[in-house]
Parts: sequence; C-alpha cells; structure tokens
Amino acid sequence: MWIALGIAALVGLLRRFRSRQKRDAPASESMIVAGLLLAVLAAGIAQTIVAGALPAFGELFGASATTVAWTLTAFMLSSAVVTPIAGGLGDLFGYRPVLLGCLVCFCAGTVVAALAVTAGSLPTLIAGRALQGVAGGVFPLAFGIARTSLPAVRVPGVIALLGAMFGIGGSAAMVIGGPVVDGPGAAWLFWGTLVLAALALLLAVRLPAAGARGRGRVDLAGAGLLSGLLVCLLLGVSQGASWGWGSARVLGLFGGAVLLAVAFVVVESRVARPLVDLRVIRRRAPVSVNLVTLVTAAAMFASVTLFPQFAQTPVTAGYGFGLSAARAGLVMLPLAVATLAAGPVSAMLGRRFGGRVPLGCGAVCAAVAYGFLAVAHESMWQLYLAGAIVGAGYGLAFAALGNLTVDSVEPRHTGVATGVNTIMRTVGAALGVQITTALLATGSRGAGTPPTEAAYTLTFLLSGGLALLGLAMIAAIPRREGSPAGVLVRESVRVEEGAR
Repeated sequence: MWIALGIAALVGLLRRFRSRQKRDAPASESMIVAGLLLAVLAAGIAQTIVAGALPAFGELFGASATTVAWTLTAFMLSSAVVTPIAGGLGDLFGYRPVLLGCLVCFCAGTVVAALAVTAGSLPTLIAGRALQGVAGGVFPLAFGIARTSLPAVRVPGVIALLGAMFGIGGSAAMVIGGPVVDGPGAAWLFWGTLVLAALALLLAVRLPAAGARGRGRVDLAGAGLLSGLLVCLLLGVSQGASWGWGSARVLGLFGGAVLLAVAFVVVESRVARPLVDLRVIRRRAPVSVNLVTLVTAAAMFASVTLFPQFAQTPVTAGYGFGLSAARAGLVMLPLAVATLAAGPVSAMLGRRFGGRVPLGCGAVCAAVAYGFLAVAHESMWQLYLAGAIVGAGYGLAFAALGNLTVDSVEPRHTGVATGVNTIMRTVGAALGVQITTALLATGSRGAGTPPTEAAYTLTFLLSGGLALLGLAMIAAIPRREGSPAGVLVRESVRVEEGAR
C-alpha cells in the first residue's frame, strides 16, 4: 500500500517533468552507456553489500542472525515491489524522470543506512535498506532507455552488458563487504555505495528523454495489488526455512499471494491502461523467457550460499577450508571477473546465433561447474575454478535473457516486460537460496554444526540439475529470425494468431 501512495505522490512531478523533456540537449551515446552501466552497477552492489557484514551487524546491534537478516530481506522486498511498477511508470511517463526518482530514493536510503550504523539503530538501518531497495527500478528503466535511445545495432551489446553488470555488482559486493567492515568500518559499506549512486544520478540528469507514450492515469489499484502479491510471495519464500514451510504464517502468506494474484488479474483485465498489460506478458515469448529465468536464477544464485559457506566450514569437519568471512568472500572474485568477461561474449554470440545460444552455453557452464564440485572439492583452486565457470555461465545467461526479454515485446512495453523478468530472477534467486539452505540443513549433525560433506555433494548435484532443466526449457523460447529487434514479438504474435 505504501508503494501505491508513493506513486500517487510522484505522479504530479512526473507529469511536469515530462512536459519539459523536449527541451533537453541530446546526450552522446558513450555518456548514455556510461550512465546506465554505473546506475545498474550501483544497484547491484547495494543488493548484497550487507551479506558479508551480517555477523558484524549482529555484534554491533546485539541482535540475532535472524533479525539482522532483515537488512537483506527489506531490500529484496522493496526492490521486488518497485521493479515492475517503475517499469510501468517509465513506459507511461518516460524512463528518465522515473529513473531520477529511483536514484534519489536510492541515495536517500543509503544515507539513512550509513547514519543508522553510526547511531547503532537496527530499525533505522532496516528502514534505510527498504528505501535503498527502490534502486531495483533502475534495471528495467535502464533497459528502456537503451532500447529507445541507442542505435539498433548497439542495443543488444549494451543490454548484454547491463545484464552482466547487475551480477558483477552483486558478486563484487560480496567480495568487498568483509574487508570493508574489518577496515574502515560497516558504515562505509553505505558511504562507498553513495559515491557510486550520486555519480549515477549526476549522469542520469543528462540522459535523453525517451519512452513516454502519452497521457494516462496511473493504475493505483493494480500497483497496490501487485505490491501486496509480491510481498506475500517473497516473504513466504525467504522466511520459509526459518518459520517453517508448514507454519500458519508461511501458508497464510502463500494463500494471500494467490488471492491477490487473482484480484490483480481481474483488475488488470478490466482497466483501460493497466500497469501490466497481461495480453503482452502472457504471449509465448515472454512466458517462456520468464520461466527459463526463474529456473536459471535458482541454479545460478545457489552459488551465493554454497561457495562462501563451504569455504568457511572448519577443516575439522573433514572438508572445507576454515576461512574467515572476509577471506571467504574472496571466493566470489573469480565469479565476478568471469561474469564481466562473459557479457560481451554473450552479446557477440547473440548477434550471430540468437539469444538462445549464449543462454544455453550459460546453463551448460553452471551444470559443469556444479558437477565438477560434486566430485572434486579438496583444494581451493577447485572452488576458484568452479566459481569462474559459474560466473561465465551467469554472464552468458543473464546477458542473453536481457536481450530475449527486450526482443519479446514491443518497445513501448519494454519497462514492464523487463520489470516482470527481473521479478522472476528475484523469485528464482530466493528459491535457489532456500532450496540450498534446506538441503544443507538436512545434512547437519545438530545445532551449530556444519552440514555433512554428502549434503554439499547432493546440493551441488541438484543445483547442476536445475541448470540442466533450464537448458531443456530453452527449446520453448521462439527462435530468432532476421534482425535482432522485435523478432520474438513477431514470432509470439504469430503463434497466438494461429491458435485463434
């Protein structure tokens, strides 16, 4: 509900901003790309920057691990709610003003979080993280600006880089989080992020005005229902392991999500200008791309839990390396570097063969990496190698998924389509982490003891199996024919027309 109220307050500002867009000076292509990449990088870093600091937060605030984990959960919930709504507002009012609004909230939330750490207030930190989560809207808006402001020949490459950059930011944050806490202090997790966010905001002011499709009323009912739906769904998924999957709270959240989903479909089917045009999203191309995204994210993001936790397992358990939290974060460095390197490769393969090929290569990389770790995990180099292979898979897959998502809808629906796809990535990632946590818990010898080596082996194999499932599901995505832009749209529409 707070999202719906916030949207109502911003609508007037967005309308006034849009009326001045035509007077803006044109921006260079290089500045557009730099601004978008920096904004997405900052948002990606903010997503996981506190992951390595949770133990330190527990000591600083005198709180349990479950309580301080809300610094992650608050960002995830806020980001998930804002992402599709920001995309829809961008399609309606233009992408730049909505992007500026998201970045302003992002900067404000970062300042609140930094000051909360200094003041020792955990509730304020959680509130700041929730405000930071508005940065989730940056992702679909960046895609929309790239698609509508750059030459068509450059769009696939930039989209691929944007998709990879989000993952790079998240991985880099896990690497630097521990050393920053041990060095200048936990507050600098946020002051450092603020520098990037402020630079992104300065560049965003000069981005071109693009994406507005005319006047219209904001679908507040749809925004409110979607907000409630996503909060119920993601809160249930993220807290299922700690609250109990069969508990009244979790079942109530899932039941509420189902009821809100039904109400959302009814409302969006009847309003003249829906927040999410279900006629577009339910076509074959968007549906298949979103389902592949869900499964692929579950497979890829399992590494976020598996790799650092495996590295921190004491050697007395008969496996593991007994690393500190700070050093365990460095295990993610090869993953981040490989993700960065794979983004341009994905774009090149996509231009030559279509997005399905790099997506499939990414899934194969993940399956190979997990399969390798299932049989070989006695030395650190094996963990580093597997991380690099998973990172290559991440860069290949999610760069391709970005282009497949953009190509699956008309340009005027880019914001909403990308927002929905980002939600599928978020839900998939949450599911992957929860599945991993649940499997490892079944192999624990007791409270406070690490899981058995067999539990890790099983989890590696299951994660690899999810990657192979995603590979098989790629066959459902329509093939690309001809030019890169709009082909999946035409193919999907033809399928629908044939069905009718």
